[in-house]
Amino acid sequence: MSKIRILTINPGSTSTKVALFDDYDEVFSKTIDHPTDDLKKFNEIQDQIDYRAETVEGLVLENGYKMEDIDVFSGRGGGLLSVSGGTYAVTDLLVEHASKGMTGQHPAQLASQICKRFADKYGKKAYIVNPPDVDEFEDVARVAGVKGIYRESHIHALNQKEIAIRFCKERGTKYEDVNLVICHLGGGISVTAHKKGRMIDSNDIIKGSGPITPTRAGDLPYAKVIDLAYSGDYTKKELTDKLNKNGGFTDIFGTADVREVKKLAESGDKTAEVYYQGMIYQNAKYAGAMAVALQGKVDAIVLTGGISNDKTFTAKMAEYLGWIAEVVVMPGEFELEALAAGALRVERGEEQAKTYTGVPVWSGFGK
Repeated sequence: MSKIRILTINPGSTSTKVALFDDYDEVFSKTIDHPTDDLKKFNEIQDQIDYRAETVEGLVLENGYKMEDIDVFSGRGGGLLSVSGGTYAVTDLLVEHASKGMTGQHPAQLASQICKRFADKYGKKAYIVNPPDVDEFEDVARVAGVKGIYRESHIHALNQKEIAIRFCKERGTKYEDVNLVICHLGGGISVTAHKKGRMIDSNDIIKGSGPITPTRAGDLPYAKVIDLAYSGDYTKKELTDKLNKNGGFTDIFGTADVREVKKLAESGDKTAEVYYQGMIYQNAKYAGAMAVALQGKVDAIVLTGGISNDKTFTAKMAEYLGWIAEVVVMPGEFELEALAAGALRVERGEEQAKTYTGVPVWSGFGK
């Protein structure tokens, strides 16, 4: 069986990650950093599409490959109404919604559009895989105590699902047959209950909830947040950034690097020690809550993301959680690999590509 050549595209705020794969084998991988002065030329994220597409195509050519020789283009996705997990064929409706940013503006919305542009130009196929818009919550996980406000699904869906599939492959089982708690430990943190192939509950990495992270404030007493909002010290954007972009360790220690905070702790800084241990504690506490969401039927608790390279961190997490289930460490992030794997499963007939309908999977109770 001949190998399938897949170009994967994952746009971020100031960069675009690109990798070329032959089946699961990485041919090359590169993060294209976009200078701030270049991005300032565009009023809206959507205006960046030509610029980003040209840089991606240029990178492929620079590495000695032809766009015509690529079989499949696979992107992160984003900007859609809520969907179930899986690999989606990029259709005109999907591109239309992505271009509008149906759930808010983020560079991820450019991925499907760039893939469709290349697929149409070269007569190939385009997919997105487990976009940020995946929502598989059970209704009880959506309940909140203010009328008209609901808890929403905003998770590191792409890496969470890929880690779950990799774990199951290593154990000779199927994702749809196991219950897992997966902790994605990075600049942002999502702690998620996976029940028989569905992410049924998690903290919200966009709207704000969960443990303290290197860049996010995590759970806060809402009365004190109200005080900040009415203090006159912040605009709405400034306060939003303080909580969800420049919060956590960034606000407290001036760094998003957990290793730096750990060094401070080891040098005798008592505040750093408390916060470092506090981050571990809060992550473990959320993982315990997700075990409750699974009614204690947990096959394993999996730690992934960049912070999971910290053996002190993961060992302490295991101390807190080992009584619930086996704690497994799978460090790193595999987003580009996940994009290739999702497209490959469809192309090999192992999985059916889904069609984006434009109808959200959930729009209110009783609907």
